[in-house]
Amino acid sequence: MTDKQSPQILGTASVGHLLVQYSIPAIIAMTVSSLYHIIDSIFIGQGVGAMAIAGLAVTFPLMNLVIAFCNLVGIGGATISSIFLGQRDMVRATETLHNVVWLCLISSFCFGGLSLIFLDSILLFFGASPDTLPYAREFMQVILIGTPIAYLFIGLNNVMRSTGYPTKAMFSSLISVIANVILAPIFIFVFQWGIRGAALATLVSQMIGLVWVLMHFLNKANYVHFDTRYNRLKAPIVGRIFSIGLSPFLMNACSCLVVIIINRSFMKYGGDLAVGAYGITNRVLMLFAMVAMGITQGMQPIIGYNYGANQMQRVHRTLTYGIVAATIVTSLGFVMAQIIPTPVARLFTADDTLIQLSANGLRISCMAFCLIGGQIVISNFFQSIGKAKISIFLSLSRQLIFLIPSLLILPGIYGIDGVWASLPLSDAIAFFVAIAALYIYLRNARRTIQKSSEVI
Repeated sequence: MTDKQSPQILGTASVGHLLVQYSIPAIIAMTVSSLYHIIDSIFIGQGVGAMAIAGLAVTFPLMNLVIAFCNLVGIGGATISSIFLGQRDMVRATETLHNVVWLCLISSFCFGGLSLIFLDSILLFFGASPDTLPYAREFMQVILIGTPIAYLFIGLNNVMRSTGYPTKAMFSSLISVIANVILAPIFIFVFQWGIRGAALATLVSQMIGLVWVLMHFLNKANYVHFDTRYNRLKAPIVGRIFSIGLSPFLMNACSCLVVIIINRSFMKYGGDLAVGAYGITNRVLMLFAMVAMGITQGMQPIIGYNYGANQMQRVHRTLTYGIVAATIVTSLGFVMAQIIPTPVARLFTADDTLIQLSANGLRISCMAFCLIGGQIVISNFFQSIGKAKISIFLSLSRQLIFLIPSLLILPGIYGIDGVWASLPLSDAIAFFVAIAALYIYLRNARRTIQKSSEVI
């Protein structure tokens, strides 16, 4: 599907063809975005130092909360928009667009403002030490000031993709990332602005991406665009956005809690450099996880449209292709982590201790990484068809039910290796739970179809 085609083609074209055309732009955008974070960390590690890497890792819980509130609105709005398109309801699709704008602005000002006021206390609670706090503070001050820009950019870009413009959504991400990769070394190495320069590069690049997205929605020739007649919040749409967006929100909020526990565990058993090693490992593994997420983003409008149009065979076929593709991607991550962990860690830092800690962490934490792709796709499948409760359960089970208990038990037995081992253990259990949930859903769906046929 090209960006000039009607959204109705989602219900008629080959599922495999649609998945490739929708997923590739999303994968490119997500991969480039993840590569930016990796390159940014490399710039910080090589240009500022190993302790700055640890300071950046301390900010991960707060960054997860930033993303959580953004996804609450952006992903919820994108899913609802694609379902409305499947129902040929352009008015409510347009209303959803305006509701996303207002909710992004409200949530960003509230969250960003409160976080700035209590920033030092938050970072100390998240695992910062006297040595890493200055780096974490400098980075997050800039990021939090820019939350309205980031929320609007990410939220509207999700809606753009789900309403029939995957290539444009890809280019908006590419524009932002390319600008960031250009600006970050200039701000860090030339202007000597340190870790604050990396954050400023992020903010400026997101502003550039936002301009691109706003130009799209200001164009009345596009399927869904700004229309002042619908420029107000509507309770039913807000409720549906939150109900769908609650799953990714809780997933990121739980990630915040988990990373806090992880950071504190690493501080206890390995100190600041162990926290930095987790930061490096997290950046690397997120590259493969983001590719899998790109596949789910490509699936979302296809599944949402066909589910809204009651074409269930196309829904299930899209799901099958997505699981296979995502599993291949995360399996590649597993192979990389087992074969070349030391060269990968060396990209981020010249500190031998940090390299050794990171390489060991990559090997252990990736033991079940090949299963992550399927778990991600299945969880997002339930989100895409509006089954919020199941999606929330699958999102929370890995982190709350499986990972946190592992983090509380294994480190006491195996020390720092126990912290790393908690990750693959919870991944494996969460995968099999997701498979069970999918099996139950498909079985019930077949029974419903059979009963409908008997009535007819």
